[in-house]
Amino acid sequence: MTQADIGLVGLGVMGANLALNIADNGYKVAVYNRTAEGTQAFIEKAGHLKDMFIPCYSTEELVANIKAPRPIILMVPAGAPVDQQISVLKDHLKDGDILIDAGNSDFHDSNRRYKELAGTPFNFVGMGVSGGAEGARFGPSIMVGASEAAYGRIEPILKAISAKHNDEPCVALMGPEGAGHFVKTLHNGIEYADMQMIAEVHEVLTETLSLRLQEQAEIFSKWNEGPLASYLIEITASVMAVIDEETGKPILDVILDTAGQKGTGRWSAVEAHLLGVPATGIDAAVAARCMSASRALRQEVAELYPQSDAVLTWEIKQEGIDACERALIAGKIAAYADGFAVLAAGGKENGWDLPMGDIARIWRQGCIIRSRFLDEIAQAYDENSDLKSLYLAPAIAERMKDAVPGLRDVLSLSITNSVPTPALSAALNSFDMIRQKRTAAYVIQGQRDFFGQHGFERTDKEGSGFHGPWPAGGA
Repeated sequence: MTQADIGLVGLGVMGANLALNIADNGYKVAVYNRTAEGTQAFIEKAGHLKDMFIPCYSTEELVANIKAPRPIILMVPAGAPVDQQISVLKDHLKDGDILIDAGNSDFHDSNRRYKELAGTPFNFVGMGVSGGAEGARFGPSIMVGASEAAYGRIEPILKAISAKHNDEPCVALMGPEGAGHFVKTLHNGIEYADMQMIAEVHEVLTETLSLRLQEQAEIFSKWNEGPLASYLIEITASVMAVIDEETGKPILDVILDTAGQKGTGRWSAVEAHLLGVPATGIDAAVAARCMSASRALRQEVAELYPQSDAVLTWEIKQEGIDACERALIAGKIAAYADGFAVLAAGGKENGWDLPMGDIARIWRQGCIIRSRFLDEIAQAYDENSDLKSLYLAPAIAERMKDAVPGLRDVLSLSITNSVPTPALSAALNSFDMIRQKRTAAYVIQGQRDFFGQHGFERTDKEGSGFHGPWPAGGA
């Protein structure tokens, strides 16, 4: 019997689709699932690709059916299940074998596993995969954390199954250890911010222009032909246009207003705080999802603080639509600026030389945040690999200058009309803060020295540890 080129453990939606993708690209796959029923069901549904799979019903059978040295992909839930699978497999793996965690793992776990398994005969790889079920099936964006030797061995398969942008595979080595999962985490953080800002603009269009969902679907479709062209704008137009078969209403009108989350956005926010890098748009998006979950409390508070009947609207409808488009452009730039700043800081903290331009390039297709704007980001890093902030890239700066007035107009009207826009507000505040030559932080330093003698630096002298002549009782 012909042996498989690669193995895959975990035949849930993502694992099954990734296995089909690998087979579609000419590689034979040995597949194994926790339950025999899951393996059998997958094989029965494999259709014309059925002969490209070797169904396995034990760890021993899986390992025996893969050509040595063996690459094996784990597509199991993050956390303890990954450690359990590693524990089961590691005694069966030989010199040069590669164990690939392709789930949504915390990069700290990947760092730990990489170090713990460094003394074993096989190699551990932490691999971020973005694109959802469709991406896994037809071509995801792939972010790899591995040694160069291990990556070189699996690179042909990964290039074959990845998404393509102008024939360029959307896969790259991010660095060793958990670098791949770290980059995937920040991808998801940016995704949170982008999705939240789109939702906020929808609410502004609804509350200040009284635009129906069908009208908004047409607006988003038009936006998808310009600078905002992206997967999220495209699917927003699609979901806005769908009618619920049971009620005849737009589907968005019958979806409960509580947004779920799997943790990666929150991880991004936490890492930004730990690294001391502001990522306020991601913070706001995570907080908004948490607030959405408190639906019962929101209903109660809304009864006590009802909305005003007086609503301000744009005098000219097209002005409002144009302002909302520019607001989203500015917000998107801010989200990417924050995300790439956290990436740079995380790379430095962990000793990884993250390829910033490559990150933008492999996100251009296959992943959830794919957008036309990523071409500009990739070009910015090509022109200046040491770019300190995306705000400093000339082309992006010009786009931001043009878009910010629209963001200010949208926020002004949304605040007046009590339309919550936490992520868009965070984007503007972050931008306004970073362009201040002198912030109000000197007041905070004065307060800290007054109550705690923490000391401060001066503008007119070198050194630190200066104290103010505070009144008695200040300390």
